Amino acid sequence: MAHIDQKMNRLALEKSPYLRHHAMNPVDWYPWGEEAFEKARKEDKPIFLSIGYASCHWCQVS
Repeated sequence: MAHIDQKMNRLALEKSPYLRHHAMNPVDWYPWGEEAFEKARKEDKPIFLSIGYASCHWCQVS
């Protein structure tokens, strides 16, 4: 069986638990900020915005 080496993206160092939860995603996410905007400008690409939240189980089901 092949070994899969998962690497963390830029979200690993964020304060938000929601963002840190996505630090192992295969997407090369950027936190909201000038670095993301500058990369989009340089590559002439749109910003893909993902919005979410982190909550406990009971907050989600009530």
